Amino acid sequence: MRRARAKGEGLPAWVAPSLRSYDRRLIRYDVLAGLAAGTVVIPQAMAYATIADLPVQVGLYTCMLPMLAYALLGGSHSLSLSTTSTIAVLSGSTIAGLPGDRSADEALRAAFTLTLLVGCFLLLMRLFRLGALVEQISPATMTGVKIGVGLTVAASQLPTLLGVASDPDDEGFFGRIADLVPQLGDLDLTTTVVSIAAVAALLVLRRWLPALPGPLIVATVGIALVAFTDVEDRGLAVIGSVPAGLPTPTMPLWGEVAALVPGAVAIALMAFMETVLVARGQRQRDEQPVDSDRELLANGIAAIAGGLSQSMPPAGGFSQSAVNQRAGARSQLAGVTTAALAVAVALLLGPVLEDLPEAVLASMVLVAVVGLVSVPDLMELFRIDRPCFWVAVATAVLGLTVGLLESVLIGVILTLVLVLRETSRSQVRPLLRTVDGWRPAPEAEPATAGLSAGGQLILHLDQSLYTGNARATQDAVLQAALSCDPRPRVVVLECVEVQRMTLPFLDTVRELEADLTADGIRLVLAALGPEVEAVARRSAWFRAFADDGGVAPSVADAVERSAG
Repeated sequence: MRRARAKGEGLPAWVAPSLRSYDRRLIRYDVLAGLAAGTVVIPQAMAYATIADLPVQVGLYTCMLPMLAYALLGGSHSLSLSTTSTIAVLSGSTIAGLPGDRSADEALRAAFTLTLLVGCFLLLMRLFRLGALVEQISPATMTGVKIGVGLTVAASQLPTLLGVASDPDDEGFFGRIADLVPQLGDLDLTTTVVSIAAVAALLVLRRWLPALPGPLIVATVGIALVAFTDVEDRGLAVIGSVPAGLPTPTMPLWGEVAALVPGAVAIALMAFMETVLVARGQRQRDEQPVDSDRELLANGIAAIAGGLSQSMPPAGGFSQSAVNQRAGARSQLAGVTTAALAVAVALLLGPVLEDLPEAVLASMVLVAVVGLVSVPDLMELFRIDRPCFWVAVATAVLGLTVGLLESVLIGVILTLVLVLRETSRSQVRPLLRTVDGWRPAPEAEPATAGLSAGGQLILHLDQSLYTGNARATQDAVLQAALSCDPRPRVVVLECVEVQRMTLPFLDTVRELEADLTADGIRLVLAALGPEVEAVARRSAWFRAFADDGGVAPSVADAVERSAG
């Protein structure tokens, strides 16, 4: 039977990849999934806006144009893109850190300018194809940042949950806790009871009834409680006026651009990492692999669209994406449906949302961020990778003391230090003869283990050489040759893993050949790929070296040739 297809099949390759060859019979699944995700993402995004000290409608607007932009450009079929608690905290920290006083309108424009800058940095990363590089940021850094975010956000929500005043000048986890403790005797009983009930309901629904939209149910009950009882008169605060209608275009606050750049860079990195992690985690086997550069483009365009339409910086969220996938989303038509639902809420439900208790929003935030503090993840790092464990701890401690923006940037630097340390190590290992041929020895094996009875030291290069690892590799080969007893007559260097000829490789071979020859040892390269060798022969020195027997087609040939 011929399958019904959508018109998306004729679009350019970079437009709506999840809608290509779309089977119209799947529309009902996507629409239902989009509605289900919307019941989670919309109230959650509104709650996240309060973390950044922004009006709740800004979170609602983040579910509109940014989500549509990702639906048109993103590669994931089921990712739901709005914003996350991490992005909200970093946005709030960036805006709060701006110098000088500003009006509420200027603070809002600064927030939208930040979103626009995040989009610009994401597109710059796409222009220079930095997706794969950015993905080198270690899971340890992400773990540390999330712990810092989780504890900081939880502390920031406690005054709202308990109905006590908060000092806007208090920053960081410890400052907020220190301000809260003296006020515990003044907590508002009604607010505290509502908060406990809301948190308990959200946890119960998430644990035992995950198919139900917990945030929507709790928000609806909270609104009804305010509408039909006198809890507001008893001290329960509500979010207040929510303007009905759609966001209007906004112009950037150009004078604040320089001050916003550090925060925009940190947020762009985290937004991309969260989006890619969710996209990779939800990819089905029959879907195309996640292209990091495509995700940079989609996330960047989504952020620019958000910056021009009063939104927070967008990123892929795990919880709403999980709801989207569990509800049966087959394409980004589900994201379009969620965006349409957000538009309907903005147009029709503004007056209803005014009765939403602040404590209910704070409860949503608290439950959402509890999962960020993952002790099992820390313990796994401790057991398996101690350097990464200390990176996670350092990043978390910096987030709780110095600031979350600083912790992100320092965590990235620590990650790069670890990456450079690993990639700058020697790439040489001994090559051992077995009944099945030759195989590289384990890394713990000393290089001298490659010494054969025939007086050849046989070594294996793990990869191509570049500036970072060339010197360490050269020193390791030379040290292995000179520490053998007796010293080898020939050093055979297997180069089958060398996929690209580089100038550091040629320099290393030239210097090794000179040093080994001075000690009466001959150097032979074995199994160098024909294309790689052809590039190397453009060097006059290498041509002479190869013509003099310095290159052999295989290790076996090199050993046989030098046996006499």
